[in-house]
Amino acid sequence: MPFSHHSHSGQFCCHAKNTLEEMVQAAISRGFEVYALTEHMARNEEDFYPEEQEACYTEEDLIKLVDDFYPEAVRLREAFASQIKILIGFETEWIRPSTPTLIQTLLSKHSFDFFVGSIHHVHTIPIDFDTAMYKDARLKAGGTDERLFQDYFDSQYEMLQAIQPLVVGHFDLIRLLSDEPDLGFKRYEGVWKKIERNLEFIASYGGVLELNSSGLRKGMKEPYPCLEICQAFRLIGGRFALSDDSHSVDQVGTNYRRLLDFIRKAEIENVYFVEHGAQGPDRRFPNSRFSSITFSELEAHSFWATNP
Repeated sequence: MPFSHHSHSGQFCCHAKNTLEEMVQAAISRGFEVYALTEHMARNEEDFYPEEQEACYTEEDLIKLVDDFYPEAVRLREAFASQIKILIGFETEWIRPSTPTLIQTLLSKHSFDFFVGSIHHVHTIPIDFDTAMYKDARLKAGGTDERLFQDYFDSQYEMLQAIQPLVVGHFDLIRLLSDEPDLGFKRYEGVWKKIERNLEFIASYGGVLELNSSGLRKGMKEPYPCLEICQAFRLIGGRFALSDDSHSVDQVGTNYRRLLDFIRKAEIENVYFVEHGAQGPDRRFPNSRFSSITFSELEAHSFWATNP
């Protein structure tokens, strides 16, 4: 059952393209059976991205985007229910002490199926927007990738402890703009210990790591998380879900064949997905639970015949 737990549209995200309905139609045309709509949560003005500053957005504008997104997502879930199962969520930020309040406010306003817990900032500086900002964050962390990696995974641990996301987004995003993004993390003993700590905590509360194909789209040899992290998580009983993290219709399902090959290489035996409408254990999302299929079932799906 091909699925994705992470996507964005140009209708509700400044750095994406296409409408939300066009994203859903693209997912249907590519043979997805489950597709999640997860626009970004609102942020305080001090944490706007350059593109949002240039568009003269206000804090109220970002709040309205999310408030407008939710009913449109519900409409699309109902309109296309016979063709695809739509999940409705959002993607978090974790920037400063005010962030948890913003998350709780959003959860209190709408009945989401889940949210993706992500880190895009270290020391309040975006680390995946462009190289200049990454270098600013690295300098503030102490001047090396190793120090920035440590601070990233510490910040991630704070996020995990505070909000325990059902789906953990692009776990090792920090390597994207680093000097050597394909060399992994075991070369840094202190960093690797923090990664193991985070993985153990995710497994302890039943969280799921997304296997995010956008890392491949952005030129890296492996998706998020990289192979060594996936193998470590698998060995402690960790669970995995699929995501394309698409930001336009031409990115829907991009590199999923390579992602399938990666799952085989990582020896992941089961892949999990969120089910809407099924009673689950998390009181924040009473109508959501995880189900799974085996890798063999995934590999045998007709999806791959039309998505070589």
